[in-house]
Order: sequence, then structure tokens, then C-alpha cells
Amino acid sequence: MGKLIVSLSPHAHGTDTVEKNMYGVMIALLPALLASFYFFGLGSVVVCLTSVAACVFFEWAITKYMLKRETSILDGSAMLTGLLLGMNLPSNLPLWIIIIGALVAIGIGKMSFGGLGNNPFNPALVGRCFLLVSFPAQMTSWPTIHQWGKYLDADTGATPLYYMKEAIKTGDVSYLKELPNSLDLLLGNANAGAGTVGEICALALLLGLVYMLWKKIITWHIPVSIIGTVFVLSALLHFANPVYADPFQEIFTGGLMLGAIFMATDYVTSPMTHKGQLIYGVSIGFLTLVIRNWGSYPEGMSFAILIMNAFTPLINTYVKPKRFGEVPAKK
Repeated sequence: MGKLIVSLSPHAHGTDTVEKNMYGVMIALLPALLASFYFFGLGSVVVCLTSVAACVFFEWAITKYMLKRETSILDGSAMLTGLLLGMNLPSNLPLWIIIIGALVAIGIGKMSFGGLGNNPFNPALVGRCFLLVSFPAQMTSWPTIHQWGKYLDADTGATPLYYMKEAIKTGDVSYLKELPNSLDLLLGNANAGAGTVGEICALALLLGLVYMLWKKIITWHIPVSIIGTVFVLSALLHFANPVYADPFQEIFTGGLMLGAIFMATDYVTSPMTHKGQLIYGVSIGFLTLVIRNWGSYPEGMSFAILIMNAFTPLINTYVKPKRFGEVPAKK
């Protein structure tokens, strides 16, 4: 008689496996990755390759020499962490900073908790936020797009989020005139401004969302609740005071699409039930808008996701489904 093996999350039903879903997410990232190669050229390639290689190496080394157990790099999770970390970085970031970010993402964000299925926070975002706090100048130096042959010496420019933030700080609505239009932000053309490697083309990210929904890698609850919350709240703010950007510019700028589709939906760090995922998504959308508009940083997506990662166990407890056959307690 075979034994029933109970393992830690992520759990997948049917024929799905961790490997299949991890590589499925990487396939969904291909449109955004190719778009970043087109818009940023050499810088994007160097950043992403370095990040992936460093994450895979650190997971292998930590697993083999510190945890003394069988390597886990073939499950695809280290590669996905490296890819997501790279897509959250500027395309002119020095290699040594990328490697530090990979070490923090894998060593602190993942392996220190025991590896895949045990980490309470998204490892790629742990690495990104560590770099943002430790190297703020390098992490906020944004190369402009269409500089294919340049890497460290790339020309830099302001992001759309910068103009949105300045408009709110100064009360001067004329800053919003510097913003690209919604179509430019959706397509990521030359007028879309600067940003991280993975956030430059919202359409490419939406194609990835469609693919993951089609393959049932994720459900709609988290990305739709995040994007919908930001859209509705930013529309209300814009209606009340035009110094706030319109909702389309709000959802197409910065890392909102990348975070909502690929980061917040991480199996391990997001709630298990659909109701919990909606609570989680609405909270991330609300916190993102609060940090963007009134916090110190122009972007709030990464911090909002990490904050709600910490609340995931509480959400799971609050919306715990009723046990099969359980009789409700009498009042």
C-alpha cells in the first residue's frame, strides 16, 4: 500500500507540477522580455542574463554546501526568481549590484526559510527592495529606451511616475502634460519614457496574463482586483482633483501591471481561496495608490505586495473554508 505524502505549498491539482507551472510563467513572460530587449537592447539582455545566472548559482551553492541536500535548481523557481528580479531593475545597473540582489533574493528571501514553499515573501521583491534601499541612486537612474548598443553609459531620463509625483507634491497640473498618452504607455513606444526592464510595455504583460489564464496557471482574482482597485480609486481622485493622473495612465505606468500579473500571483505568498485573493488584491491596489500619491517613493507596487505577503497567513485564517462535513456551531 502506497503512502500518502503531504508536502508544503505550492499545491497544484491534477496533472500540474511545480516545474510545469514555473516554466509556464516564464513562457508568459516572453512577450515582455522580448519587448524589453527591443526597447532597451544590450542593457536589458545583460541585466536579465546576469540576474538569472546569479540566482541559479546561489540556489545551487546554498542547497549543496549549506543545506546539504539535493539541488532544486531544475524546478525552475530559481530561474523565474532571477527573471522577475531582472525585470524589476534598470537596464543600466552594474553587474555587482545585480549579483548582490540575486544573493539577497535567493539567500534571504527564499533559502533561509527552507526553500520553495516555505518563503513568506516574494523572493524577487525582497531582492529588489533591498537594492532600492541600499543603492537608491543606481536603482533610480532610468535609461531611456531605444539605446540598443549601450549599457552602463546609457542616457537617463525621468519616468512617468516622476511627473505624476511632482504634480501631486507641487499642486501643479502642468507636470501631467509631460506624461505619455495612454496608447504610448500601452504599446511602449519611444514616447513611453523610462522605467525598469519589465514595465515598459503594458500590452506585452497583458498577453502574458491571457496566456496564464488560458493555461489555468493563475486565476483572474488577484490581477483583476489589483488593477480594478487602482483604476476605480485613481478615477475618483482624478475627478476630485485633476492634479492626480487619469486612471489609464495610473494602471499603465510603473510596475503595476508587472506586479499585479506576475509578482502578486506567486503561489507561495498569496492566499489560497478566491475570497482571500480578492481581499489580498484590493489591499495591494489600495496600498500601491497610497504609496504612489502620498509616500516617499514614486512607485509603491513592490512594497504593497510585500506588506500583503505578511498578511497572507492572516487572510488564509480569516477566510478558511469550512471542513467537509463540519456542522456549524449553534449560537
